[in-house]
Amino acid sequence: MAVDETVRGQVRDRYAEAARTASAGQYAEASDCCGGGGCCGADEAPLPITFGRRLYDAVQVEGLPDTAVLASLGCGNPTAVADLRAGDRVLDLGSGGGIDVLLSAQRVGLTGFAYGVDMTDEMLDLARANAAEAGATNVEFRKGTIEDLPFDDGSVDVVISNCVINLSTDKTAVLAEMFRVLAPGGRVGVSDVVAEDHLTAVQRAERGSYVGCIAGALSKQEYLDGLAAAGFVDASVTFTHEAAPEMHGAIVKAVKPTQG
Repeated sequence: MAVDETVRGQVRDRYAEAARTASAGQYAEASDCCGGGGCCGADEAPLPITFGRRLYDAVQVEGLPDTAVLASLGCGNPTAVADLRAGDRVLDLGSGGGIDVLLSAQRVGLTGFAYGVDMTDEMLDLARANAAEAGATNVEFRKGTIEDLPFDDGSVDVVISNCVINLSTDKTAVLAEMFRVLAPGGRVGVSDVVAEDHLTAVQRAERGSYVGCIAGALSKQEYLDGLAAAGFVDASVTFTHEAAPEMHGAIVKAVKPTQG
């Protein structure tokens, strides 16, 4: 499937604006996520804990630059579930303001390294500024798309992502690229929005927009089938919380075989 450049442009524009908002000291907000519920929104209203900064423990983000937290628009906390070890090379797909890269860098230590890839210049600028403010020396942010990653084959040990894969219109390419850049035995620990299997594409679109992380979501079985087709084993999709009716924030895990 070819990438839909119109959707990609809408996603880029949406997250460029989010980066500008965070840089101005305000919380980035996906106003149409959760089917228009404004669930990533401002502090003044009690909001469902389905997207954004509320999915991170306060202790976990203590000491991070404010703008890294302000720019968080994810649907989970992949660094809390990814099996990160000292010395690992970690790649965050759609790294945004860099929150998960900075958290990963802490987990893997100075013998490891954390990379981020993002297609939006404004987010890359913000992430690099956040890394500099945090004094993180084992991080790097590269410009690129998740369908065509600017990394060599077998160059990372763990791939993480936070509510970004659903934004791609060519998820087959994304999963294939994840498999390519992982070393044998490499792991996937992704947070994403996933639909219940009975929902059609039309029904998913009725619950929210593509750019709001809803319409483009795979179903649970579609995710599992896609991971298997890409070559992954030991795949699992675990629902964690409802992001829209019959659609869920989920933890997605898989392993690249050590041989074959």
